[in-house]
Amino acid sequence: MTIAVYPGTFDPITYGHIDVIKKSLKIFKKLIVATTDNTNKEYLFSIDERIEIINNSLFKDLRFDKKKIKVVAFNNLTIDLCKKYNAAAIIRGLRAVSDFEYEFQLAGMNKKLNSNIETMFLMSDVENQIISSKFVKEIASLGGNIDRFVTKYTVKMLKNKQ
Repeated sequence: MTIAVYPGTFDPITYGHIDVIKKSLKIFKKLIVATTDNTNKEYLFSIDERIEIINNSLFKDLRFDKKKIKVVAFNNLTIDLCKKYNAAAIIRGLRAVSDFEYEFQLAGMNKKLNSNIETMFLMSDVENQIISSKFVKEIASLGGNIDRFVTKYTVKMLKNKQ
């Protein structure tokens, strides 16, 4: 397998997401990090801001290889995005057992929609498993220190939103 898609809201991207990206790059030659603009959710950051945050976090703060990661926005089915980029797999991050039921159902539906695309579940390292974008936003809004949870660029963008 050479290409995978890692879809998510990334509102904002955290070190938990970044752990999953690092692990994905050990398996795949190229990773499409795809942030969705699903109208069923409310976002702190616009789609353009999320793309900016992801790009700056990955390529400036952490110096990931731009040849191995492409950051895109999407608002269609993940399997259609996989077809567009000729991806053989969808990457999904798991934090806790409670995530598994939803992710299992989602993987099953994606398999029914396109049996050629596999879903792989990856866990972030133990120290990052409790991190969620929701908690990061809440801590930031209350003036807490979020440096251990997100990159410098993300901290800056969250402070600008307050």
